[in-house]
Amino acid sequence: MARQRAFDREAALETALLAFWRHGYEATSIAELTAAMGIRPPSLYAAFGDKRRLFEEAVRRYQETYGAFTTRALAEEPTGRQAIERVLRETAEEYSNRSHPTGCLIITAAVNCGPESAEIEELLRGFREGSKAALKARIDEDLAAGRLPAGTDTAGLATFYAAVIQGMSTQSRDGATHTDLLHIATLAMSAWPKSDIV
Repeated sequence: MARQRAFDREAALETALLAFWRHGYEATSIAELTAAMGIRPPSLYAAFGDKRRLFEEAVRRYQETYGAFTTRALAEEPTGRQAIERVLRETAEEYSNRSHPTGCLIITAAVNCGPESAEIEELLRGFREGSKAALKARIDEDLAAGRLPAGTDTAGLATFYAAVIQGMSTQSRDGATHTDLLHIATLAMSAWPKSDIV
């Protein structure tokens, strides 16, 4: 019979997630992780494999919890404009929330990584590109429905809003408040093209 682990795996994963979010992938050492999680290195390796696999699992958990607001907003709002406005407003709220590290794990965790972390950078870039594609899909729907001017550069617009979200993450880590970020969201929505339909 397998011996039961002497720690709460879910609690340990949450602790690791917060450490990676706070310090980034490369700057978070195994020693720091095991100290924060209250386990010894052999337990970490037995439960999660290695640092990279632990990080990948932490990223999945982040997407299902702290970062899930974006997916919900894009799925639930009736128009692309409403969906993106909700994403930006909820981004302002979530990124400035001081009950957890500020900003976005997917945006910040691979900043300043060396060549040995290229696969982690690629992993996170893939998630960011996926988010940008999801923004574009909703913008494309508005274009097809005539809610945007004919010929609107939907890829460019999606890239613009992705850049705004990434900037909001950096601003929040620099101390921007919810009010500051909400102001950015409001200004960003003023760039939304006006429909040809009166």
